[in-house]
Parts: sequence; C-alpha cells; structure tokens
Amino acid sequence: MICDTAITLISRPVLLLIAVICLGALRVRAESNTGSSRMVKVGDGVSLRVIEAGDPGDGPALVFIPGWSTGADIWRHQIDKFAKTHRVIAFDPRSQGESTKTTSGNTPETRAQDLHALLERLGVQRPVLIGWSQGVQDIAAHVERYGTKDLAGIVLVDAAISDGADGMAAQPQETAARFKMFALYQAHQREYLDGMMHAIISKPSSDGAIEGLVSVGMKTPADIGVAMLVADMFGVNRTPALKKIECPTLIIASAKSDELARQQTAANQIPHARFEKIEDAAHAVFIDQPDRFDELLKSFVANLATNTTRD
Repeated sequence: MICDTAITLISRPVLLLIAVICLGALRVRAESNTGSSRMVKVGDGVSLRVIEAGDPGDGPALVFIPGWSTGADIWRHQIDKFAKTHRVIAFDPRSQGESTKTTSGNTPETRAQDLHALLERLGVQRPVLIGWSQGVQDIAAHVERYGTKDLAGIVLVDAAISDGADGMAAQPQETAARFKMFALYQAHQREYLDGMMHAIISKPSSDGAIEGLVSVGMKTPADIGVAMLVADMFGVNRTPALKKIECPTLIIASAKSDELARQQTAANQIPHARFEKIEDAAHAVFIDQPDRFDELLKSFVANLATNTTRD
C-alpha cells in the first residue's frame, strides 16, 4: 500500500518528531475544550445544555450567562482559564444553542427562573453570576425575583439594565432604529447575524470564530429571536433591581459602549459596586481583550474572600 511504502521511507527520528507534534496538537485541543457538556432539565419540557468544568475548591462557582443568540461556548476562553481554580458553569439559555426551543417564556424573567432551577439542580451555592449583554437583563430579573442573599457576587458585562417601555419615549429615534433592525433580522437572519458578530467582536480568536457564532445564532428561530429582543429591551423596567443588589458587584464596560454613561450611573446606585471600562474592545469585551477581562474578574473574585459584607 502507498501509506506503508511512505512510512518505510521516513527515518525513525522523523517519525518520533511527528509523534511529538501530534501529541502536542492533541494536548492543545484537549486544553481548549475544558469541561463536559450535558443537558439539564430545568422545567416541564425545558432542558438546557450546560458546560461544567473545574473543581469546587474553596472559592465560589462562576456561572457565565451568554448574550442574545449565543451559547455557552462564547465564554470558552474564560471557561479554560478559570476552570483551573474554580468550578465553572456556562449554558445555552432556552431557545438558544442546543437548549430546548420554546414559543413562550423567552423573556429575562423566565430565563431567571431557568437559572434558579439550574443552580438548584447542580447544587450550586453562593455563586458569582457573570452576565453579558442579554445576560445582564437575566441577572436583573433574577435579582428582582430572588434577591442577592444566595449570591457571592455579580458581574454585569457591557449592557445597561433595561428601563423597558418607559425608555421608549425618552429615546424615540433609537427605538425606531431598533424596530427596523428587527425586520432586517427576520428577513435576512444569517446576513444580519454575520454583520452583528463582526460589529460586536473586533478581534475574533480565529478565522472561523465568526462563522461558528453565526451558526449558533441560526439555531434560534427568527420569530423567537425577535420576541426575545422585544422582551429584553422594551418589556419590563428592571432598573428597580439595582436597589435590591446587596452583594459585591463588578460592572465591566467597553470604553466604546453607547451605554457607557448608563452603566456608570448603575454602578453609582449599587452600594458595593466597582466600575471598570476596557479600552480597544467592542461589545464582546471578554473576546476582544480576554487577558484584561480575566484580570478584572480574577481580582474581583479574589476580593470576595476578604469581603465582610453580609445580608
């Protein structure tokens, strides 16, 4: 056979070198895919795809909540990084990624219930909730319903908590632009997602990273995706949740964010909040500047061990 003939022509040292290279590639691949994935039931007919990694250790579990039309794997860099020292959990919210698609309950309020049920199923106590974009609305809804007594901390990433329909009158032009965006997304879902991903990520980790995110986004039916956006932006006024946050809070914003001032204002309303902005990053700050983001998160979590604030 051709393969057998080719092998006989290669010297033993070369074969050993090839083996070392292959083993190294396999090791890199294994290290970049930390954790196991499984489906976890959180309610009647609803299961979430969950990635779990790391060991419980002495510190709190870190729970990563993705944004609209994305899934757990968007946090892959953070999963790999923090699984070395903490129990790490990331998941696809309902109607996103591999999780159950539902025609109802696609709101931050229902996703907050899903999150609460997931934490109970996994036996997670006093975690740090880390939410990005839509995930910020989900955390606000969770705080509104369950408070913060069972949380070690909160991290809100580059999104202002929505003031719901109350904000439409104050920002009519922005509201009109968003509704035009909904129509474009419904008519041209893949093209819209591709443009969106290129806009929110200025430094993709690989050539195929954007296409991978678009493929995940396509798993959410467009009609459901629009319903989610409407509920996120114009549904419930969640700003009262700010007054209920009684645990240490970190707000991380892109220096380019259109909502930078609102995020700073939110930080001023939370007793134990720290505000940080990241330069040279688009909306997905944890992808564009992963080392800086990880540094801020690591410092925040480390300080929790010495924080004496209690409910």
